[in-house]
Amino acid sequence: MVAAARGSAANEVDLGCMGLVPDRSTAPLVVAPEFADFYAATFPQLLTQLHAFVGDRAEAQDLVQEAYTRAFARWSAISRFEDPVGWVRRVAWNLAISRWRRARRLLHWRRDLAPPDVEGPDGLSLDLTRALSKLPPIYRQAVILHYVADLPVRDIATFTGAAEGTVKARLHRARTMLNELLSLDDGRSGNG
Repeated sequence: MVAAARGSAANEVDLGCMGLVPDRSTAPLVVAPEFADFYAATFPQLLTQLHAFVGDRAEAQDLVQEAYTRAFARWSAISRFEDPVGWVRRVAWNLAISRWRRARRLLHWRRDLAPPDVEGPDGLSLDLTRALSKLPPIYRQAVILHYVADLPVRDIATFTGAAEGTVKARLHRARTMLNELLSLDDGRSGNG
């Protein structure tokens, strides 16, 4: 049995099924000349076909090489097929279709996980945001709670712990300040 395992490269003996595992760290990989000739003769044609299908030469090379790797692992059986190149072609195409399906699935997942696109702020929103940032915090809070959160004065008073008259005064002062700040912004944009 060991003598058969030490035979020439043309003798294709599956050492793994006999319980013998060669030391691959020192022994070079020996390829049957028949497989090497098959690879050299058919690789360019399959590469061209897969490149046309997937549109990327590097990906096509990966797919075709993976198909040949699988053929090499089963070469003793595949070499007896009526059309071994047909087997390699089918494996390469199946690999390409599997990658395409996987990529499509990932795109769907990514689309489902990605937040929807949000439009950027317009000029008025930016001006208002800048003007609000210049208000004192207690005035800004009153304006945001009243005009953005749509809370009545009574609820703002409860929320802040201030009297209703104080909230009304804050809103009045904030509106006056915003009017001045936004008027200044209009004057600057008109001169620029």
